[in-house]
Amino acid sequence: MSPPRRRPRSAGPATPATVALDVLGVDYRGHTYQHDAAETGYGAEAARELGVPAERIFKTLLVDTGDGLAVAVVPVAGQLDLKAMAAALGVKAVRLADPADAARSSGYVIGGISPLGQKRRLPTVVDTSATDQATIYVSGGRRGFQLELSPVELLRATDGSASPVARV
Repeated sequence: MSPPRRRPRSAGPATPATVALDVLGVDYRGHTYQHDAAETGYGAEAARELGVPAERIFKTLLVDTGDGLAVAVVPVAGQLDLKAMAAALGVKAVRLADPADAARSSGYVIGGISPLGQKRRLPTVVDTSATDQATIYVSGGRRGFQLELSPVELLRATDGSASPVARV
């Protein structure tokens, strides 16, 4: 395993997500922007503020399988297909997790939930559209902070799988 890389100060704040990537030696780049507290479309705001196409910005959603929680990573330009997510997890059905449960389980605030560095490692499914991109953006663990990394590295860092779980 290679040593953790030193992040330049401009890479943004240290968060559990960046710490997790540093420990794994994953190459990434942090991007910060001024989050508008009145904004609730966090992913669309990130795309707009960073000047990045929405298909490269991915949102992190937690789902409840009935037996526990799991993580879905889908493009902000689309929606999570709950039936496809259930199939990817090998369960009968899933529903979106209660926001309070998602925040408590992940250790992050809504709008800043990262698929990386969560309090507990959960089964993670990344939409296959991510693999069409050289790099994608996911929350860095705070509103106004995105991490750019290879989808292959995201899958490795989360021990996740890729499956078509988004609808556009």
